[in-house]
Amino acid sequence: MAGPLKAVVFDLDDTLYDCTDTLLDASRRRAAHVLVESGLPLSEDEALALQRELADTFGPHFLVFDEIARRYGLDNDTIDRAYRAYNSDEVGDIRPFADVPGTLRFLRDRGIRCFLLTSGVHRRQSTKITKLGLENAFDDVIVNDAERGELMSESLRYLLEKHRLRPEQALVVGDRPPEEIRVGNDLGTVTAQMLHGRFSAFEPRDSGEEADYRIRRIFQVPTLVRLANMNKPPDALRIVAVGGGTGLPIVLEGCKTYCNELTAIVTVTDSGRSSGRLRDELGILPPGDARNCLIALSEPGQKERLLNQLFQYRFSQGSFDGMSMGNLAIAAMTDIEGSFERGIRVLSRLLNIRGKVVPPTVADCHICAELEDGSIREGEVSVRGPDKPPIRRIYLKPEAPPACQAAVEDILAADIVVIGPGSLFTSVLANVLVPGIREALAETGALKIYVGNIVTQPGQTDGFNASDHLRSVLQCIGSDGLDCAVFNSRFPSDAMLERYRSEGAEIVALDPALHELGVRVVEADLVEDLDGTRVLWEKQDLLRHHPDKLVDTICRVYGELEPGAA
Repeated sequence: MAGPLKAVVFDLDDTLYDCTDTLLDASRRRAAHVLVESGLPLSEDEALALQRELADTFGPHFLVFDEIARRYGLDNDTIDRAYRAYNSDEVGDIRPFADVPGTLRFLRDRGIRCFLLTSGVHRRQSTKITKLGLENAFDDVIVNDAERGELMSESLRYLLEKHRLRPEQALVVGDRPPEEIRVGNDLGTVTAQMLHGRFSAFEPRDSGEEADYRIRRIFQVPTLVRLANMNKPPDALRIVAVGGGTGLPIVLEGCKTYCNELTAIVTVTDSGRSSGRLRDELGILPPGDARNCLIALSEPGQKERLLNQLFQYRFSQGSFDGMSMGNLAIAAMTDIEGSFERGIRVLSRLLNIRGKVVPPTVADCHICAELEDGSIREGEVSVRGPDKPPIRRIYLKPEAPPACQAAVEDILAADIVVIGPGSLFTSVLANVLVPGIREALAETGALKIYVGNIVTQPGQTDGFNASDHLRSVLQCIGSDGLDCAVFNSRFPSDAMLERYRSEGAEIVALDPALHELGVRVVEADLVEDLDGTRVLWEKQDLLRHHPDKLVDTICRVYGELEPGAA
């Protein structure tokens, strides 16, 4: 990937605003009305549902109205009128995605030119741009007029030549792999697919439809540009994420946008649920956290999605009640290959994962805690249990297990090491208690970032504020093992928090002492969308981080961009 990137070329529909759930639905309703008026023996709602069914079954390029006409014996004139209704100039109330205006300003303020290249009927596309309020947001706007039969490739080539840009100096952002992504790839630009709308689950038919990046939010674009201009495209950026539980998969999911060289160092001290049963009965390392990481790192193809469903399946009856199929698969492959590490490598190939999953140690060890009253708790289930005195210190039994060499090597070679989020003592710090891991963190030249939890966890961090979390990390890692700490600064209303308080959890407060511990602190909006049910740890329903917000912030810190500025 050559650079530097000097411009971003944006598509419009389902890239800068939600076309699928607004204009597309309205277009289908207009066509349904015409079809029913012309003799289609269905209600308008049934005709609308049939359009959706055919598009979902055969893909976004399928000739839906031709198929409906074939099934019900409709004439060509009816088909033409349905298409005209579908492509009407009528445009309802539409708005850009919330992060679009700020992102465009952010890019242009830093000398990155922004262009809009959109295909369709000229009048209709121009009306959309006006309604979205984006007429003056770009350095240039080109509508590739479908009625004149112009090729998008020619429009993109013209745009680049007009502004004296080489293809490798431009990033093309769009939602359609067969169109703007292929055109960008053919011309030699950098490409990013926006995973929204009809094409979000589209599987590329060949390498020409594979984007260099896959993003879910427009605010990620400045980060892509910055990393590319640092010569850190996905094949060059190396990220190591350390943790466990379901906090680590959140980081991994977000990292996949920016990084192909990704390593998950996942805790092996779990002793609960099906992992604990397999550990006790078969004498293997607990597989549950590794299973979650494999799933988070797998590619989004149809085969991988089916395998993910299989790996996440839990039996609900008989002697296997509560047992995870993925845990059984890891146990079986460990036995076949003769080691946990080799078993994970084989399953990684099966799931087509991006990166690798390694344990901090292959020794059979347990997390233990000394409590404030001097009593000792041994085993993960006991250490995280509620209704006990506060934890004074944690340690491993045995106390100095040998580190996994692959984990050490990847930390030393990393550009970024992310520690957390997750259960502070049992998922995060259990890894750095392995002496070789702690020493590698002190020696590496990587940027080392701790991600603080959003809420406290009963049984582990009751009453902890942000500085308590960071202080605990520094006590285990040492001051040379950490460069930066990232904490969430956006919190839900008190009414929403009542559900978490009823479970004994509180928001992790950003107290003044947080900035007095000798570590750079970054505060940003990191929380997931504040609606619906959230699960941070399997044991409790707690607020969690948004993977894209979190890792965008991490990569902005690495690239010295203002976090959350767009």
